[in-house]
Amino acid sequence: MSDLDLKGKSAVITGAAGGLGRAFAEGFAKAGVEVLVGDINSEGCAETVALIQAAGGTAHMATVDVTDRESCLALARTAETKFGGADILVNNAAIYAGLERQALEEIDEAVWDKVMAVNVKGVWQVSRAFTPLMRASGGGAIVNVSSATVFSGSPQWLHYVATKGAVISMSRAMARELGDHNIRVNVLAPGFTLTDASLGLMQDAASYGVTRGALKRAARADDMVGGALYLASPLAGFVTGQTLIVDGGRQFN
Repeated sequence: MSDLDLKGKSAVITGAAGGLGRAFAEGFAKAGVEVLVGDINSEGCAETVALIQAAGGTAHMATVDVTDRESCLALARTAETKFGGADILVNNAAIYAGLERQALEEIDEAVWDKVMAVNVKGVWQVSRAFTPLMRASGGGAIVNVSSATVFSGSPQWLHYVATKGAVISMSRAMARELGDHNIRVNVLAPGFTLTDASLGLMQDAASYGVTRGALKRAARADDMVGGALYLASPLAGFVTGQTLIVDGGRQFN
């Protein structure tokens, strides 16, 4: 991973107590990045840090509620204390596990509001806490995690699909706004991936949609890491406002 020229950089990754967030944190650490993992799940964060440290990487943890302004500012202060700011921000925190597939008229309003608060407002809250640090240091890279389901329009999943579509729209506007400060903003859109959360959604998760892809196998969390590393690295130094779908060729944008 040293050819990505990320060694010595710093990254903050939200939603890193498990699943894709943990895979991102471990992947960045293997690339020589000093990582701060944030999640509302403190126990999971500690496990992620322990895994990274056991593998020889450098990691710190912080408990964060991405819907809360003060909690996000505290995360930024922790990053500033630990490594002077953040070169990379991965906005991965989202509500996904436990969501029920329901017709649009049956979705509970409280559930809708909660998903919107975490998946959309959370991206904004964390980003606005960290952009001053990136401006002060001369730039940075933000990777916002969306979902390939935006492009397929999955039925009975309106609340989740809507939030992930919003992440793409927000990222385009952020890229325009922050480009003058040398802050790049891109989107990673994973397809259906075998994480604990996904496995809990359906009985046939391991075979779900496999025949629709150009690459006929299920996606693993590690399959998503390369895309995030690329978007955060100098190799993507002239890439901003873009969405990278990583789904084995199930759909093309």
